[in-house]
Amino acid sequence: MTNFRWVICAMLFFATTVNYMDRQVLSLTWKDFIAPEFHWTDSSYGDIAAIFSIVYAIANLFSGRFIDWMGTKKGYLWAIGIWSAGACLHAACGVATLWSLNLGGMEEMLTATGTIATMVATTSVYFFIAARVILGIGESGNFPAAIKVTAEYFPKKDRAYATSIFNAGATVGALVAPLSIPALASYFKGIGWGNGWEMAFILIGALGFVWMGFWLFFYNKPNESRYVNEHELDYINQDSDIQVENSNSEEKKIPFLKVLQLPQTWAIFLAKLVTDGVWWFFLFWTPAYISDVYGLASDNPTAMMLILVLYAITMLSIYGGKLPTIIMEKTGQNAYEARLKAMLVFAFIPILTLFAQPLGNYTYWLPVIIIGLAGAAHQSWSANLFSVTSDLFPKSLIGTVTGINGLAGGISSSTINWFSGRLFDYAGETNMQFLGFEGKPAGYFIIFCICSIAYLLGWTILKTLVPKYKPVIAK
Repeated sequence: MTNFRWVICAMLFFATTVNYMDRQVLSLTWKDFIAPEFHWTDSSYGDIAAIFSIVYAIANLFSGRFIDWMGTKKGYLWAIGIWSAGACLHAACGVATLWSLNLGGMEEMLTATGTIATMVATTSVYFFIAARVILGIGESGNFPAAIKVTAEYFPKKDRAYATSIFNAGATVGALVAPLSIPALASYFKGIGWGNGWEMAFILIGALGFVWMGFWLFFYNKPNESRYVNEHELDYINQDSDIQVENSNSEEKKIPFLKVLQLPQTWAIFLAKLVTDGVWWFFLFWTPAYISDVYGLASDNPTAMMLILVLYAITMLSIYGGKLPTIIMEKTGQNAYEARLKAMLVFAFIPILTLFAQPLGNYTYWLPVIIIGLAGAAHQSWSANLFSVTSDLFPKSLIGTVTGINGLAGGISSSTINWFSGRLFDYAGETNMQFLGFEGKPAGYFIIFCICSIAYLLGWTILKTLVPKYKPVIAK
């Protein structure tokens, strides 16, 4: 038997890695490179992150349907092409701000005060939002396409493991980003190429265009691929529902409005709504947390090592996709019931974030380790929640339902980013107190408390709405 399905899984992994690196460039450069240039506050960054998230959320609603209509090969190419162009466009925001305000040069913008500084901040935020909108529209296609490809190339029992592998690209992207992006920005700033952050956006954004060439060359559906032999095709199609869908009979369609009325749809949507914001908070705010609470800038070697260790720990999530398979083999339970048991295990781990801020009084390594463990639990949870979609829905709807779930994740991300930016500004300005912490550390502790219970709430929702395995069948 050939094993080309794992080559495809590797390509999904690299696409997801690039996806997360593109969105991480801003979070790793704004505090120390971009904010001084454009006079940003935490609220400025929070607004950009929130709008990106809500655009990403809304776009998911359409991108999933687009992937189902266009197909995985062409749909994925469109998605990564758009988001790579959007990533590169961030580099033009500084020049655009100068031109639109008729400023004499970079020095005038850096030394601006009063009304001029406010205009610089506001105008630059608008330009970054525009680039972020393009990035969000393109990136919304990644997971609907990747989940659909996984359903095409893997039987149900292997999907969570395959999903956990490609979903680990998010972790690897977040791992590589702090080692490369601040260093790139510092290097290009040192040699006089703008303020450095511009070239970081261009170089990281260009990786997507490289990936597109490999996808064009290698990818076709399993029954059309010259790299998949008959034995591998039989293995891929071992599930009876997949065999039916690959037959010559015409597949029945379920109207979109009917999909929105299903309890299975709302179970996954709500479970994702209450949990996805936790990961996005860790992704977008951890560099700022290390800078605000411990005074370590993003290009500081210690800060880069902290982020490296954090995301190295989250790589444990690769094994999260194996746990349902182990449960199935030992108990004989179906994929959905085994997945729920595994997800309950992962839901308890983020409770540790309650101790992140208090233990940070002893050393900044302890909160970083705890956030890493919570991040690993999230990625394990997320891989299985993605696979629940392919457990419960026919292949023709996987892109659509994954897109709907992406809407939930985007709303969750937008809400926590918008709230966090304003909370941290308020906490810093008023020296707010919360359970023994003052100022911004108090604000971060509030968010950690929210993160700690999110997954138990999500699991309860999923179990309540779909207590037993009940797949959706087109009638």
